[in-house]
Amino acid sequence: MTLPFSCSGSVQFPCSTTTTPTFQQPKLTHNPWLNFTYKRPVFYVIRCVSTRPGRKSGTMSRIGSSEAQELVTLLMKNFSDKKPLVSTLNKYVKFVRTEHCFLLFEELGKTDNWLQCLEVFRWMQKQRWYIADNGVYSKLISVMGKKGQIRMAMWLFSEMRNSGCRPDTSVYNAVISAHLHSRDKSKALAKAMGYFEKMKGMERCSPSIVTYNILLRAFAQAKNVEQVDALLKDLEDSIVTPDIFTFNGLMDAYGKNGMIKEMEHVLSRIKSNELKPDIITFNILIDSYGKKQEFQKMEQVFKSLLRSKEKPTIPTFNSMITNYGKARLREKAELVLEKMTDLGYRPSYITYECLLMMYGHCDCVAKARELFDRVVESEKEKKVSTLNSMLDTYCMNGLPVEADALFESIHSAKAFPIDSSTYKLLYKAYTKADMKELVQKLLTCMDKDGIIPNKKFFLDALGAFGTGPLSQKAAGDNKGLNKQRGRK
Repeated sequence: MTLPFSCSGSVQFPCSTTTTPTFQQPKLTHNPWLNFTYKRPVFYVIRCVSTRPGRKSGTMSRIGSSEAQELVTLLMKNFSDKKPLVSTLNKYVKFVRTEHCFLLFEELGKTDNWLQCLEVFRWMQKQRWYIADNGVYSKLISVMGKKGQIRMAMWLFSEMRNSGCRPDTSVYNAVISAHLHSRDKSKALAKAMGYFEKMKGMERCSPSIVTYNILLRAFAQAKNVEQVDALLKDLEDSIVTPDIFTFNGLMDAYGKNGMIKEMEHVLSRIKSNELKPDIITFNILIDSYGKKQEFQKMEQVFKSLLRSKEKPTIPTFNSMITNYGKARLREKAELVLEKMTDLGYRPSYITYECLLMMYGHCDCVAKARELFDRVVESEKEKKVSTLNSMLDTYCMNGLPVEADALFESIHSAKAFPIDSSTYKLLYKAYTKADMKELVQKLLTCMDKDGIIPNKKFFLDALGAFGTGPLSQKAAGDNKGLNKQRGRK
């Protein structure tokens, strides 16, 4: 069965003809959802870029399933609030080196344990093998920036210079990225441009294509087309050459803002710069057109992708399923799944979450529950996001009681992991439905699970409902629970 895609769109898309396919699997001959597998992620670590002579900079080491990654996994599993990470590092002090610390920074940076990164850094400094290194500081500055810890990032920048390291382009790129994560976007962009101009006057820190890519994307996200054009002109006049990442970043930012004309203008620049679109380019276009419900263009891009040397990826299909679902085009979304399996792709757990939400938007709760039950019965790893998708499907269809029943059964059976995101979703739904008993029941369950809702929890969960009488009552009840916890 094939998708009824139309070819009558007007978008001009340059097809790739020379790129090697990125993905190909043998065609499946049975129901794929029972056999989808999770591929182990490939980890990359950027080795330290030292300021001392004689060391190579910017080298990358692929360590996927190596001993380094296994040791880091072991370290991450063996620390907790009661057992500090430093004590675990001391236990394995004979084995831990710079590359392990880099991976630790990455893993800790994915969570809220940014303070642990500083503890690891201080521990590194006490080791005999440690050398003050730009690469270490760049990584830490980047992690702090992503966590919104701008002051800490700038302290590390100062600390780096005090340690005898001379800033280079990669360090300034990390500093610029850190500032761009601050809440005051206009101030952040001004600071970023200040560093950019400063870099131009420093031989060792001249802006690289990475610098331009960071700034171009940031201004496109801010919808500042004039500044984007100015930076592109500056880039053309420089010795730096734009790459496909330059234009993909711009297209993605414009696409997420719904600025389709600007995105298509950037697409034309890919051809004028004699670059070929990659799978990221195709996926950005498919997702952007889909979100604007310009399905004729989305379908034409997909057909261009199938004709090119590039091959679709699972996110390609996930995006189409999601966007068809939001438009309540259930049949087309299901045909995408059929096309996906016909081409030999195995749906991931994200694909099933997209399908659950699609059925929710299309008022097909029974179909969603049927799919969810199959996932529960499978032996694959269970994700909290999958449970949340099913609960959200119930809630968006005005079925909070059914959501509560499912949550209670899953919670008692421990069939899925449950975290604050699940409670936040249900709290918002129960509050919106004015289900006071369910709100109180949920808060009691949170207390038993040791999940303490703070101000951010209520603000994120309630949104527009945050000033309602029920939310105030629930917040008051939660204060009572916390007081009781304190007495215990």
